[in-house]
Amino acid sequence: MVALAIMAGVVLTVISSVNYHLSLTARNNEETIALLLARTKLEELELLDKQQLTQGKEGTFRPEWPDYSWKAEISPAPVPVFKTLTITVTWGTDRRTLSLAHYLLQEK
Repeated sequence: MVALAIMAGVVLTVISSVNYHLSLTARNNEETIALLLARTKLEELELLDKQQLTQGKEGTFRPEWPDYSWKAEISPAPVPVFKTLTITVTWGTDRRTLSLAHYLLQEK
């Protein structure tokens, strides 16, 4: 009986540990996807005319990634010669976010 009780405790511990690590893996996978999508969108927006970026843009990554959306914002940078382009990717039911900032040289 004692051995059975010890085994039950060990099995429960192992199962809860595996579930915890699976949730961490899923979370890391979602964050990796968000990061790659943000980098892709950042590269796309860098190719646009600087005047088109001043209004800010937003959208989704449908049809491939329907749960992920993005928003781009331009703001002044700490150094007056640059502007900051920030891409924010949002996903999931709890609306998790990941942001990337990129500095753009201002045109005179």
